[in-house]
Amino acid sequence: MAKPLQYTVTPAKTEQDASEALAELVETLHRQGVLRFANDLVAAQSHVASVLVGGLNTEGARNAVQNLAVLAMWLSRMEPARLYKVLFAIKGGLECMSDYRPEPEQDTKPPGLTGAYALLHDEALWRALIPAIEALKVFADGLDRDLQKPITAYTGKAGAP
Repeated sequence: MAKPLQYTVTPAKTEQDASEALAELVETLHRQGVLRFANDLVAAQSHVASVLVGGLNTEGARNAVQNLAVLAMWLSRMEPARLYKVLFAIKGGLECMSDYRPEPEQDTKPPGLTGAYALLHDEALWRALIPAIEALKVFADGLDRDLQKPITAYTGKAGAP
């Protein structure tokens, strides 16, 4: 009697292996012109490098990099929830201002002395104005302080003389 054959079915290929994926990537980069651009960039490296260095070696570029560094330091100190709250409060205030249109029948005359006196007793107005007034005081104090190098103000360490 014949012995049964031992045959295991190899599973069908469902995804690419690494070499096939790499070949497809290279083909796609070639069709899109990315490889030609990269090749030209490498071939012209000295000219591109001199243009980049020349462009970065200007006072405006140095200022931009320093300003971005200061912004990054400031953002690193601010809690994301607080930044979210502040930015969306600003957004809401700006939308309110841009959407405001007085009613046509609304009296647009100045409130006069009695109207201004009535505003002095408006508690909701004062609750809204006090944080803005305090913020303006802190802002004014900040403008009065002597200018330090940003890294000194960030770390608290005195810089080199």
